[in-house]
Amino acid sequence: MKTTIIIVAAVVVALARLALRRRRRRPRAAGSDPTERSRRALISGGVGLVAAREVRERVRTRMFRFGTLFILLVVGAAIVIPVVTRSTPSPERVGIVGRLPRGVTGAIEAAASSTSTSVTTSAVPSVALAERELTEGDVDVVVVDGVGLVIAGPTTAGSSSFLDALASELGIVRAMNRGHLSAAQIALLAHASPVPVRSLRHASGASHTVNPEALIGDILIFTMLSQYNTWTLIGVMEEKSSRVIEVLLSAVRPLQLLGGKVLGIATVALAQAALVLGFALAVAYAVGSNVLHGTTWVQLLMTLLWLVVGYAFYSWVYAAAGSMAERQDQVQSLALPLSLPMLFGYITALIASSSGSPSLLLEILAYLPPTAPFAMPVLMGMHGASWWQVLLSIAISLALTVVVARFAAGIYRRAILRTGRRVTWREVFARG
Repeated sequence: MKTTIIIVAAVVVALARLALRRRRRRPRAAGSDPTERSRRALISGGVGLVAAREVRERVRTRMFRFGTLFILLVVGAAIVIPVVTRSTPSPERVGIVGRLPRGVTGAIEAAASSTSTSVTTSAVPSVALAERELTEGDVDVVVVDGVGLVIAGPTTAGSSSFLDALASELGIVRAMNRGHLSAAQIALLAHASPVPVRSLRHASGASHTVNPEALIGDILIFTMLSQYNTWTLIGVMEEKSSRVIEVLLSAVRPLQLLGGKVLGIATVALAQAALVLGFALAVAYAVGSNVLHGTTWVQLLMTLLWLVVGYAFYSWVYAAAGSMAERQDQVQSLALPLSLPMLFGYITALIASSSGSPSLLLEILAYLPPTAPFAMPVLMGMHGASWWQVLLSIAISLALTVVVARFAAGIYRRAILRTGRRVTWREVFARG
């Protein structure tokens, strides 16, 4: 028994020593090599330095500060002015002549509640006096013995809905009283709720009303994408034309420089968008505006998410285009074709929101990365997309963004140091 234990122990020790020798002889993995780790740290540090530089340069400019202040003022005015200029409708003045049967007072309150109208009532001694008050404008409508209504003239736009509701409610009360119903039965009928309706199939042509929050978010996304993509395009062009790019590339690699620039501008864009949305919510709640009524944090986060997804896709394209330009006029000729997909998606989303029904084109554009940041929020606002469809659209956009980023990085690397004239597409690909 002892011999067996000794043999097993010797075999285990031998195997352990053999495994230890092989592990020592095995080449180190790329990630465990100190040199490789240093190189990766240098790359990530270079991207961070470029991004921090980009944030400082953008935030310190007067254009950014005054632009942000201007946006906040416009947003605040758009929320406050409708509240200040909103006229409070005057209450409906109801004169009551004669006795009131059971349920008439409740009928007047129900008519006012159903039309969101405030009502004041006053007793009038006689019909003749009530008619004179109607003529002089002291009352708007007179209820005679709870079974008839008298008005001064044709129904006006401000009181027609209330009069229709009041006439209907009084008719119901009269029928109840003629049926000799008890007070409990009248109260039960007055508070009756409609029965639920269940549909086996949804109508294909049903109208969908888009949420105003989705439309406002779409406008915000289009405005900020246009602004910050132009920043990226002009920033790359200016660094190239002023030869600053040569100094930067002596310290960092082209991919680090491009990634840092995109990350820095994205940080500024996200911070500004969050500031605008937070300011809009604070002002709306402070003045009691219903512009953002019903807006949830999920809707705000989705707006910021689509802003990030849209910028992540377009920023690489604009940066690569900026590396091919040399002057300001060349930037304009490059910016126009690049902005066409954004403009097309934005206009299509606005048309769909005004029509009240999601079209087939909008549903297709919601899954295409160039137009998804504009089409999908409106489709969500119409309740035409479920959560898994939104996630699918985001996944498609991110996957294609990776492909576009690699393609744009290659163009940037080949064209950024070619100065003196605009680089053509043929020259870029010829050197690939």
